[in-house]
Amino acid sequence: MRTGETGEDDHAVIRFGVLGPVQAVVNGEPVALGGPGVRGLLAMLLLRPNEVVPVEDILDGLWGDDPPLTARTIVQNYVSRLRRQLRLVDPTGSVWIDTQLPGYQLIVDEDLIDVSQATWLLNRARHEHPVRRAEMLREALSLWRGPVLADVSPRISAPELEDLRFAVLEARIEADLELGRHAELIGELATFAEAYPFREQMIAHLMLALYRTGRRADALEAYQRFARRAAEDLGIDPGPALRELHERVLNDDSTLLLPAPAPLVPPKVGVVVPAQLPPAPVGFQGRDEELVWLDQLLAEDHGEATPIGVISGPAGIGKTALAALWGRMVDHEFPDGQLFAGLRGFHPEHPPLDPGEVLGQFLLTLGVPANEVPTDTDDRAALYRSLLAHRRVLVMLDDARDSAQVRLLLPGGSRALVLITSRVRLEGMVARSGAWLLDLGPLPVADSVRVIDSIVGAGRIEQARLDQLVELCGGWPQALRIVGARLAARQEWIADELIAELGDERTRLAALAAEHSDTSVRAGFELTYRRLAEPDAFRLLGMFPGPSIGPGAMAALQSLDVAAARRNLRALADAFLVTETSQDVFVMHDLIRLHAKELAPVGDERAAALDRLVSYYLGAADAARRFFGPMAYPAGKTDNHDFGDVGQALAWFEREWPTLLALLDLAAPGDAWRLARMAHDFWTARPTRPSLVHKGLSIAVSAGDLEGEAWLRHARCALGYSAETVSDAMRVIEIAGRLGDSRLAAVGHEALATVHSGEEALAELAKALEHYREVGEPELSVPTHARLALLHVEMGDDAAAERHARTAVEHSDAVFTEAFSREVLGRVLSAQGAVSAAQQQWRRSLELYAQVNEHRAEQMRDLIDGV
Repeated sequence: MRTGETGEDDHAVIRFGVLGPVQAVVNGEPVALGGPGVRGLLAMLLLRPNEVVPVEDILDGLWGDDPPLTARTIVQNYVSRLRRQLRLVDPTGSVWIDTQLPGYQLIVDEDLIDVSQATWLLNRARHEHPVRRAEMLREALSLWRGPVLADVSPRISAPELEDLRFAVLEARIEADLELGRHAELIGELATFAEAYPFREQMIAHLMLALYRTGRRADALEAYQRFARRAAEDLGIDPGPALRELHERVLNDDSTLLLPAPAPLVPPKVGVVVPAQLPPAPVGFQGRDEELVWLDQLLAEDHGEATPIGVISGPAGIGKTALAALWGRMVDHEFPDGQLFAGLRGFHPEHPPLDPGEVLGQFLLTLGVPANEVPTDTDDRAALYRSLLAHRRVLVMLDDARDSAQVRLLLPGGSRALVLITSRVRLEGMVARSGAWLLDLGPLPVADSVRVIDSIVGAGRIEQARLDQLVELCGGWPQALRIVGARLAARQEWIADELIAELGDERTRLAALAAEHSDTSVRAGFELTYRRLAEPDAFRLLGMFPGPSIGPGAMAALQSLDVAAARRNLRALADAFLVTETSQDVFVMHDLIRLHAKELAPVGDERAAALDRLVSYYLGAADAARRFFGPMAYPAGKTDNHDFGDVGQALAWFEREWPTLLALLDLAAPGDAWRLARMAHDFWTARPTRPSLVHKGLSIAVSAGDLEGEAWLRHARCALGYSAETVSDAMRVIEIAGRLGDSRLAAVGHEALATVHSGEEALAELAKALEHYREVGEPELSVPTHARLALLHVEMGDDAAAERHARTAVEHSDAVFTEAFSREVLGRVLSAQGAVSAAQQQWRRSLELYAQVNEHRAEQMRDLIDGV
C-alpha cells in the first residue's frame, strides 16, 4: 500500500524531491541540507534509491575530470553530514545511508521520492476512467516544482526525468481529449508545440484538437509546419502515426469526431480549477527587484478594482519567464486556478488572437459546456466576468498587441489578478484600468554570468572569456541563453569562436541564433519592427553614428519638424526599441542598434539623410558655441537651434561630443573640418575633452581646403604647442593674404603675438586690431584688447592697460569673454593699487566662470582669496 493512501503514521515522515531543486521535507517544512555538494550527493543517491552508487560516480558528478586532492575525504564528510541530518529529522531510522563497496546506498521507501510518486500516478492512471485519469495526471504534473535538479551541478543529470514529464503531460492531454475538452486545450498545445517543435505526439494532439473544433485547415497547417521543420532541421519525415492522422484529417474522416466517453460527473460551471501557466523557465536568474514589485502588486489593497500588472520590454528580455516564474511561486494564493492565453501580439506567422476566441477558450476551461458558450463576444465577456466575480484566479495574458486586445479579458472582481506581458508599453491600461507598469531592462553583469553558468555549469568557462561573452550579450537574457546553449553543446574551445563572432558587429546577430531552431535575437527584433506604424524612423536610426539622439537630429534624418520627430522617437520607446534616459535623450541597446543598422537606407536615400544630419549638427554646434565668446570663425545658419542659456549649450556639446567625433569620418571634408573647428570653441570652455583640432586639420589638408587648413591651424595655436605656433600662425597669415580674408589675417597676427613679448607682441596685436576694424565686428577684438591690457601692465603703461581692458569689457557679448575681460580688468586695477575695485571685477568674473569653466572659477577663487 502506498504511503498516504490511508493516512500518515503518527511520527513525522520525511519526503524527498528532485523534480525541481533537491529537497527533503518534513511535515511540509524543508530540511536544511547544506551547500551544493551535499545536495548533489543526495540527488545522486535519490536517483538510484536502494542501489549502491560508486564513489567514482559521485566524484565525477561533483567535480568531473578535475576533483580536488581531498575529494574522497570531502565526500565522506558530506555523507556524515547527511546521516546526521537524517537522524535529526527521522529518529525512527527508516531512511539511512549505508556504506557498501564500492560506494554508498540510500535505504529508503521509494514512495517517499517525488519521482516514484509521479511514475506510480502515471502507471495507475492508465487503468482509470478519463475523468479520474486526468485528475491523477494533473496531480503528477504538480510534483514538478521547476527545472529538475535545479540547484546542483549540471554534471548531475537525469534526462529520463524530462521524458517522464513529457509522458505524464501527453497522457493528461490525451485524457482531456477523450473528455471532449478540445477547445480549451488548443492554446496550451500551441504553446507547447512552439517550445518543443519535434514532439510528434503533441503535434498529433494539437491536430486532433483543432480538427474537432472545426479548424480543419489549421490542423493541416500544424502538420505542414512540423513536416517542414523536421525536414529542414533534422532531415527526417513525420512518423507513420502522424502521417496517418494527416491523411485522415485531409480526407475529413468523420470517425475522428467520435464523441468522448461520458464523464463520471457532469461538468458544472465554476467547479473546474484551471492550471494553465507555462512551465517554469530554465536558467532564470536575477530579477529580485521585479519579483518584489510583483509581490507588492499582490499585497496592495486595490479596493474594488482588479489588480493588473503589465510587464513590458523588448523581445527576448524575459517578460514571459518572469511572469511564469512568479505565477508558479504564488500559485497557492490563487486556489481557484490560473488561466493563461498566448495572445500572439507579435507572432511571426499568425495574426493576434481575437479577444472573442480567447474568451471562448476561457469559458470552456471554466466548465461552460460548448453548446452554452455565447456566440457574441460581448456576451462571452459578460459571462466570463460573472464566473470570475468572486473567484481567486490569476489570469496571465502573454504577448499582448495593445490595450484593446486585453480589455475584454479583464475579470470584473477584485479577488482576481491579471498579469499582462507585451512588447509595447500599454500606458492606456493605466488611465483606464489603474494598471501598474513594469519595464524590464537588461540584466546586470553578475546575473548575466549566472545565466550562462546555469546552462553550461559553474566554472566550465574561464572567467576572462565568460566576462567577454557577457559584455557582448549586453545583459540580454535571450542572447545569454543562446550563448549558454552553444557553449553547452560543445567543448570549451567554442568560447573563443563565439567571442570572435560576437566581437564582430557584422556577425554578432547571426551568432545569437540557436542552432536547429528558429529562436534568435534578430527574429524577435524583426517582429517588433514589422508592427511599427512608422518603420522609417527605426531604419534611419540605423545610420545614426552616435550613442544617443534627440528630436532635433531625428527631425533632420526624417526631414520632419521637431515635434513629429519627438513623437516618432517616443513611439519607438513605447516599443522598447529605444530608451528615453532623460528628457529628449534617446539611446539604443547595442543589439537593437545592430538590427537597425542592417535595415538602414543605402544609396541616394542614405546620402540625403546624412547631408541633412550634418547640416543639423553644423547649425546646432554654431548656435551652442556662440554662448562661449566672440567667434572669429564665421559659420552658417543657426535657425531652429534655440539654447536658452550657456548651461544648455554646454550640456549639448557634452552629450553630442561622441556623435561629432563620429561625424568627422562620415561628413564631406568641408563639413568635417567645420565641425572640428566649432567643437574647438567648446574645448576652450571645457579643456577636459580631447581636442578634435588635429583630426580636422588632417581632413582639411588632405582635401586641399585652404580655408579649412587656416582655421584649424589657428585653433591648434590655442592648444599651446609653442613649437608649432609660429609656423601655424605664419601659414594662417599667408593663406589670409591669398584669400583676402581679414578675419584670418586678424587671428593669425593675434596667434603670432603669443610667442612674442614687448614691442614685437604689441606690433602683432596692433595688426590684429587693424584687421578686426576692417571686419566691422568690434566684439571679435575683445580677446585682443584683453591681451593688450595685460601686455601694457607688464610694460608699465597703466593708462593704456586700463583703456584696453575697459574696451574688452564693453564689447564682450558672451559669458566666457566677459569673464575673461573682467578678470583682466581686475588685474589692471590691482596693479594700480585699486584692490577693492579689482576684487569687485573678479567677483563678477567668478560668477561668470562658474557657469562655463569650473577650473577657471577655482583659479579665480584662489586669486580673490590671495589678495
